[in-house]
Amino acid sequence: MNEQEFLAAYDPRAYPSVAVTVDVVALTIRDGALHLLLIRRGEAPFAGHWALPGGFVRPDEDLTAGARRELAEETGLGGEALRRVHLEQLGSYGAPDRDPRMRVVSIAHLAFAPDLPNPAAGSDADEAIWLPVTALTSRQLAFDHGRIIDDALERARSKLEYTPLATRFLTAEFTISELRAVYETVWGHPLHAGNFHRKVLSVPGFVESTGTSTERGGARGGPRARLYRAGDARLLHPALLRPAHEETVR
Repeated sequence: MNEQEFLAAYDPRAYPSVAVTVDVVALTIRDGALHLLLIRRGEAPFAGHWALPGGFVRPDEDLTAGARRELAEETGLGGEALRRVHLEQLGSYGAPDRDPRMRVVSIAHLAFAPDLPNPAAGSDADEAIWLPVTALTSRQLAFDHGRIIDDALERARSKLEYTPLATRFLTAEFTISELRAVYETVWGHPLHAGNFHRKVLSVPGFVESTGTSTERGGARGGPRARLYRAGDARLLHPALLRPAHEETVR
C-alpha cells in the first residue's frame, strides 16, 4: 500500500478525540503595578469564573497565529501594534481531567508589551479586565489557569534576569529609572538605584544611548535624564539576578 492509498483509507475516528486550545498570559504594567488580562466566562464550563483569554485552535492556523488572534480579540490590538507584542510559548498542559468537556491539550503562551489598551470582552465572555497580579488570590479561576499563571509569572521574572525582555514593557526610548521600575514591578522588590544603573550599563548590548535626554528633570528637579533604547543583545552577560538569587551565588 502506497502513501496515497494509506491516507485514503485512514479513519481518524478510530482514535480518541483530542482538542487543542491556546491560552494567553498577557502581562503589562499599569499605574506602576504588574497586571494580568483575565476574562469572566459567560458560558459553561466554569461559567462566572475568571480565566485566561484563549480558545480552540482553528484548523487553518498554527499555534502562534491562534494565540495572536485570541489576544487581538480580547485587547483590540491589531496590525503593527499587535506585532510589537512579545509572544512566546510557555508550555503545554494536558492533564486528562483539566477540561470537563473532553480531552483538551492547551498550549499556553506568554505575552507582554507596554500600554496595552483596555480589554473588550469577546463573544463567550461576560467581562474582561486588567487585574493586578497581587489581587489574583481573590478570584476563582477556571480550568488549571492558576497553575499556568504561576508558571508564566516565574518565566517572566526569570527572563528578566538573563534576557533584555524588560525593555518590551517600555516604549522605544526610556530612562534607566523607568527600566528599573519594570524590574521592581515584575520582581516585587525595590532595587538600589545606583547599583542598578551601574549593572545595566556594564552589560554589553543591553541598552544603548540615544544621545538625547528627557525634556525635564525629575519630579524634585535636578538634571534631565538620559534616554536609552534597547540594544542588540539577546542574552545578558553578566545576568541581572533577583536579590534572593544574588544571595545564593555569593
